Amino acid sequence: MTTTHTNTNTNATASTAPNPTVWLALHAADAPALIDYLVDVFGFVVAARYGEGDTVDHAELRWPDGAGGVMLGSHRPGNAWSREPGTAGGYVVTADPDALYERVLRHKADVVRPLADTDYGSREFAVRDPEGNLWSFGPYPGAPLPDHFVA
Repeated sequence: MTTTHTNTNTNATASTAPNPTVWLALHAADAPALIDYLVDVFGFVVAARYGEGDTVDHAELRWPDGAGGVMLGSHRPGNAWSREPGTAGGYVVTADPDALYERVLRHKADVVRPLADTDYGSREFAVRDPEGNLWSFGPYPGAPLPDHFVA
C-alpha cells in the first residue's frame, strides 16, 4: 500500500532533487505518528510509504531543501535489521534555520538546544522527536571533498 501526505512547504523541490545516496534509517514504535511529525513539524515530504494500518513496512521521506532523506519503518524486535526506537541523531541542512525554528516552535516541539549562533560560524538548533531521536538543523552543508576525490 502506498500512501501520500500533503506537503505544506512551498519550497519543496524533492521531486527534482537527485536521489540521496546516504539515508538516515529509523525504526519507530509508532511509525505513522513519526511520519506525521517529521512532515508537519520539520517539513519532510513523503516520497513512499508501504504497509497496512499502523504498521509501516517501509517509508521514504525527502528533505525539500536538498538531496537528503530518511527511511523508516515500524520497530520489529528480534529482526536482523533492527534498532531501538529513539536512539538516532541526524543533522539536516536548511537555508533558513530561523524560519524552520519558528515552525518547530509553533508545533511545540521538544527543543533541546535553542537557535543560536555558534563559535564555528553556524546558526543551529536541536529538537527531540516523540520517539527520542535528536535532530540538529543549520545551514552548514559540510566540508568540500579533498581535491584528490573531485572528478
